[in-house]
Amino acid sequence: MSEPALPQKTREYNDHPVIDGTRWRVYGPREGDIIITTSYKAGTTWMQTIVANLLHQDGNIPAAVSELSPWLDMALPPLDMVAEGLEAQTGRRFIKTHLPLDGMDYYPNAKYVFVGRDPRDVFMSMWNHHNKYSDGMRGALQSRAEEFGREFELDFKDIKAMWKRWSSESYFDWESDGYPYWSHLHHAQTWWDYRHVPNIAFVHFADLLSDPEKEVRRLAAYLDIAIDEAQLPGLLERISFGEMKSNFKNIMSEAGDIWRGGGDAFMNKGTNGRWRDILDADDLKLYETAVARALSPDCAHWLEHGGAVSS
Repeated sequence: MSEPALPQKTREYNDHPVIDGTRWRVYGPREGDIIITTSYKAGTTWMQTIVANLLHQDGNIPAAVSELSPWLDMALPPLDMVAEGLEAQTGRRFIKTHLPLDGMDYYPNAKYVFVGRDPRDVFMSMWNHHNKYSDGMRGALQSRAEEFGREFELDFKDIKAMWKRWSSESYFDWESDGYPYWSHLHHAQTWWDYRHVPNIAFVHFADLLSDPEKEVRRLAAYLDIAIDEAQLPGLLERISFGEMKSNFKNIMSEAGDIWRGGGDAFMNKGTNGRWRDILDADDLKLYETAVARALSPDCAHWLEHGGAVSS
């Protein structure tokens, strides 16, 4: 009986204002590294905060979560600074990526955590995120786009204009949606196709909302982290939306440089279903077409509903 297939890098996600997969060349893997992945706006920072609190269950996290858990493929920060900070860590490391699995090397000794979310909820969160960039961030993104001779639209006239392009246009040639970023759908499918791999775990945003303790316990077991039951109530409080929002300077200290309104802009609602008041029947037809084009039916169902994932 042949061994199940393992992931292989087949794409290079670069020449984009935000993401550059070539930056992973500085990564030196260590046994037990944790790699947290979403496309975007699907609970990345929430998962980073959960993992930080599992590794430091007394709440004494030694630095801002975004410093401990760098977004390695983010194109803008100086790469040598990010690499040095990551290499200097002596504890168990947890790294953020927004790369699809076809855009990164596979590390058998790492533990991957993929976080999924309904694409319509992802879009609603992205609309808020995209429209609140600071002037400095807007300038940096436009400057990078100009380097590549590409368009990176920052001034959509309204939410429907962004929805139409996000649902039906792509930045990368091999994708079919996600503009001006990359495809949430393709990203999810690349990870879903390897759900049989034992060091890839799936967590859904809706399940974290409905039963955070259950999901935290499941995640801890997967990561081989023993939970101190005396510390668990405090841990669950610190990863709640309200507590994270009030403490956001210790989660993402650079937020004020990236968004107008800082952490309040980044952590907007933390809820699902807001798209129901915005997207009409024609908008949802675009969504259904995009899903049918990019996702297998089982992946599409899981993204919309969550629940247990079987191989």
